[in-house]
Amino acid sequence: MPKNLEVSIEIAAPPDRVWAVLADPARMPEFSPQCVRMIPIGKPRAGTLTINLNRDGWKFWPTTSRLLRYEKDSALAFRVSQNRTIWVYTLEPTETGTRVVERRDVPNGTSWFSRTMINAALGGEAAFEENLVRGMNESLSKIKTAVEAG
Repeated sequence: MPKNLEVSIEIAAPPDRVWAVLADPARMPEFSPQCVRMIPIGKPRAGTLTINLNRDGWKFWPTTSRLLRYEKDSALAFRVSQNRTIWVYTLEPTETGTRVVERRDVPNGTSWFSRTMINAALGGEAAFEENLVRGMNESLSKIKTAVEAG
């Protein structure tokens, strides 16, 4: 059964500077090792559809998602249509900058198709989730570098 995943990082910059980097979904491939493309259809805001291309090694697959939250300097969240997962980035001001939390939530489990493909092509749920956590940490590290470099 898939589980919720969460990682976080402290960035030495205020939330508005972090948001300036995170707010454009089309930049997601700069940070995520799994995301090849994330193309918003229209201006990003709650309700915007995105068309995505993901990869794991030589394996590629398309998805679509819908932005659920798009709250300036605060939160970005989207639901992946094919597997029902919800990805959430929250920005929390701290004394030294911003704590960024990235979550993958599975409030109603994932789809049968998604579970079947993960088991058949991506090494099973446990290995896939370990890879996701590594990728989430890598993403936040790259976001930190981009923000702090200015």
